[in-house]
Amino acid sequence: MIARLKGIVDEIGDGWVVIDVNGVGYLVFASGRTLGNLVVGEATMVFIETNVREDHIHLYGFADALDRDWFKLLTTVQGVGAKVGLALQGVLSPDEVSRAIISGDKTAITRAPGVGPKLASRIISELKDKVGSLALGQTLQAEIGGRASGGAVGAPSDISDAVSALVNLGYSPSQALGVVTEASVELGEGATVGALIKAGLTKLAPSDTRMGGRG
Repeated sequence: MIARLKGIVDEIGDGWVVIDVNGVGYLVFASGRTLGNLVVGEATMVFIETNVREDHIHLYGFADALDRDWFKLLTTVQGVGAKVGLALQGVLSPDEVSRAIISGDKTAITRAPGVGPKLASRIISELKDKVGSLALGQTLQAEIGGRASGGAVGAPSDISDAVSALVNLGYSPSQALGVVTEASVELGEGATVGALIKAGLTKLAPSDTRMGGRG
């Protein structure tokens, strides 16, 4: 199994690139965003997801491991094959996909060619409670500070860990992110992961929103 390729960009086409690795050219399919960062004749490294079928072996390339992990998650949704998955990643970064799924933003998802409202709804429905820590990339972590309306917040890594813990307990990512952000503002910069989790649970408990989030 090929995990990544490191070599020279030999040729770039519409949706694909050939990477020369010690004289062997590997045909790799990739999104427009990934291809846009490659230059013919220059060295590169791409992370690889391999698709093996009876009639072919396809290699899909990504700029980093997070991109690859999102591709694998997106293609678990019925109706999202490799082509649609790459199309989504061509117009939305991992953090933009995260935000769209958490907020239920079908319009953002339908920006990708081949994705209509019905498929966008299915993507949101099937992935909203599966994104977990993938929904907290560096850009989204920075956004947490913006949602805090200028107040002091805890370390992004602590907030991420607290959100992931609540998601693992069965709460939706949107619920978890909301209450942990509020708790972080209230508790300030010194808030520990444990304190954020406890405060988040306290905020969720009165209305029993966990059961509603699981429905």
